[in-house]
Amino acid sequence: MTVATPALTRASGDFQRPDVATQWQLMWWRFKRHHMAMIGLGALGLFLFISVFAEFVAPYGPLQRSKSYLGGEPMPIHFFDAQGDFHLRPFVYARVSKRDPVTLRLLPVVDQQRVWPIELFVRGDSYKFWGLIESDLHLFGVKEGFVHFFGTDHLGRDQFSRTMYATRISMSVGIVGVAVSFVLGTIIGGISGYFGGMADMLIMRLIEFIRSIPTLPLWLALSAALPRDWTSLQVYVAITVLLALIGWTHLARTVRSKLLALREEEFVIAARLSGCSDARLVGRHLLPSFLSFLIVDLTIAFPEVLLAETSLSFLGLGLREPAESWGVLLYAAQNIRSIAHMPWLLIPGAFVIVAALAFNFIGDGMRDAADPYAK
Repeated sequence: MTVATPALTRASGDFQRPDVATQWQLMWWRFKRHHMAMIGLGALGLFLFISVFAEFVAPYGPLQRSKSYLGGEPMPIHFFDAQGDFHLRPFVYARVSKRDPVTLRLLPVVDQQRVWPIELFVRGDSYKFWGLIESDLHLFGVKEGFVHFFGTDHLGRDQFSRTMYATRISMSVGIVGVAVSFVLGTIIGGISGYFGGMADMLIMRLIEFIRSIPTLPLWLALSAALPRDWTSLQVYVAITVLLALIGWTHLARTVRSKLLALREEEFVIAARLSGCSDARLVGRHLLPSFLSFLIVDLTIAFPEVLLAETSLSFLGLGLREPAESWGVLLYAAQNIRSIAHMPWLLIPGAFVIVAALAFNFIGDGMRDAADPYAK
């Protein structure tokens, strides 16, 4: 008599044993087969790295001005000079100021006779890492001249550096907002789905009322109620809380529907008969049984919070300078004159699109990985 052994598959250098793997291991193995989700995970990792080390990645401070390069266009990286010679170290061409004969304005002009080599780990402007550790080491820079990969705005501020700092604010607003929404949605949805009755009816009517209000006018009304004399930190906290107070409804309905389907299952009855309290029953038994679906909802909810903050800041009702966020940077590109003369001010919009797509790809991959019938 022979006993059939489970098939072994090789992935990432080790053997996978589906018969002894945990639920999270099975989800991870299925998630790795989703190529777009892995690309989104890589993009998210890059954004998180920039958020943590923004001072180190940015070659300049967010408020530092380059007075000789006001409204300057992006400076591309070169490896071959004007004579066709190859340079092992990348460089940018130098800029010189020449006066326009018509408008008499000083305009930066490319000087192909001089190059400014780009070096790694350059000492530059001092900063305090997360306001704690003082340093002047930057990931890259030039020892002579300046380098502006994304150009500069009308004040001469480096757009690349400001975008790096804005990544931290925008990502933190999304993460904190989604975290608060998760707590509110889990608690309120858990009460509605587990206890039912009058509590369920009142909570569902509240959710329907909130979701019936058009989203954009609701954001505008709540943001317009903020005092105009508040500091950037106060506005940041208020916007995060407001977005969280609006975004919990979808997750609460998901939790309610799952609890309604599971509260009469045998394992729930057994836990109740063993003397398990209601809070422990929901927190230790019911919620973990569909935690993978909650994580999928969180990854899908993040782009909504991110786009909400960007939209409010773009309209001038969210975060305001000197705070930097993707929406604040896009606010400078509101008028047609800025877009016509400085189209590179729209580059932060590409970061918003990439971040939203990354989370959507991750959510799609996690949804497939959490499906027990997926192949």
